[in-house]
Amino acid sequence: MDAGSVNSSSSNKTKSRCPLQEQLLQRKNSRDNLDRFIPNRSAMDFDYAHYMLTEGRKENPAVNSPSREAYRKQLAETFNMNRTRILAFKNKPPTPVEAIPNDFSSAVHQSKPTKSRRYIPQTSERTLDAPDLVDDYYLNLLDWGSSNVLSIALGSTVYLWDASDGATSELVTVDDENGPITSVKWAPDGRHIAVGLNNSDVQLWDSTANRLLRTLKGGHGSRVGSLDWNSHILTTGGMDGQIINNDVRVRAHIIDTYRGHHQEVCGLKWSASGQQLASGGNDNLLHIWDRSMASSNSPTQWLHRLEEHTAAVKALAWCPFQGNLLASGGGGGDKCIKFWNTHTGACLNSVDTGSQVCALLWNKNERELLSSHGFTQNQLTLWKYPSMVKVAELTGHTSRVLFMAQSPDGCTVASAAGDETLRFWNVFGTPEVAKPASKANPEPFAHLNRIR
Repeated sequence: MDAGSVNSSSSNKTKSRCPLQEQLLQRKNSRDNLDRFIPNRSAMDFDYAHYMLTEGRKENPAVNSPSREAYRKQLAETFNMNRTRILAFKNKPPTPVEAIPNDFSSAVHQSKPTKSRRYIPQTSERTLDAPDLVDDYYLNLLDWGSSNVLSIALGSTVYLWDASDGATSELVTVDDENGPITSVKWAPDGRHIAVGLNNSDVQLWDSTANRLLRTLKGGHGSRVGSLDWNSHILTTGGMDGQIINNDVRVRAHIIDTYRGHHQEVCGLKWSASGQQLASGGNDNLLHIWDRSMASSNSPTQWLHRLEEHTAAVKALAWCPFQGNLLASGGGGGDKCIKFWNTHTGACLNSVDTGSQVCALLWNKNERELLSSHGFTQNQLTLWKYPSMVKVAELTGHTSRVLFMAQSPDGCTVASAAGDETLRFWNVFGTPEVAKPASKANPEPFAHLNRIR
């Protein structure tokens, strides 16, 4: 079991705050941040500087005797005081010595160009206000659709934020008896969105027409905190421990039921192939379900029941470059990221992160994994896979980072935390532009007429 909802003081929540409005942070102009140039102290002659500033300028040549003047000149020549500058730049870079001839080294560099190190900004690119964001570990209140529109549930309202122009719109506000919103998930088409409610219903909305299409009822006995799509199948996970496959095209929408969790299902993720489903629960269990084993006649048996986590399992992420690799994260009593071979059920690796794991995202362009955490740093950590060496730690949130979502191009990550802010991080960088395929070598003498 893991810490769920946290009630913050009402004095920190002001109803006057506008949702998804950018926080005006004072940032200094880049020209104002130029550092001072400080000369190298080892290149300074402090004795000479002190002499010139104090004693050296006091002497009057007209008053000095010839013998004293001769003594001064000899002293100046001996100690190299015939200088006009106090600050000197003595440290010159040593001349590089090439152990390899220039022609050979240049050929090596041309054949194997070195890849430049990716710059990872340590601060968020943008920060938006997210008032009334429910601070509940078990919910899933943030998602980024394929149409580049981000959805976030704030209290009983779902807001849409268009990443292309920054426009904000309100999709739906539910009644208090039905709310608050407990989960949101875009369909693959980027137009339709599923909204899970506290009263166990699930609404399907057309975001373009801003119209409610249908309400799925009767599947769960309590709130629906996790959702995921597999083509036209909407899979829902409830506080009742049930997982249900809903075919949204037909009237009798419940087609499969998975029973294996005995507490709330807080994590649901379908694999890219659509053949395997990973589910995590507040009972510390992780299940792998096989789509081919699903049956509407009886509760579907799991493919693997994984019991290695010692806290709630919410964070789940399928690897984009290895179809049977799953990463899972445990709550505050576990603090581990584990990697699984979902074909065999074997645990490949386990890494203690030192804090509650709230969400996981794979980099689509590099072999990297991003995790978000709770107490004590409330940070986002970028890991190199498979070594699990920390690449970067991104801080800025002042409360646990409950939710993360990835932009369609895979470059930007949005994070939402209990501090009621939504932050955007350029953590995964810009993907390399694929070079056009080189044309095949033309046939010799192709421009000449063939001899038949």
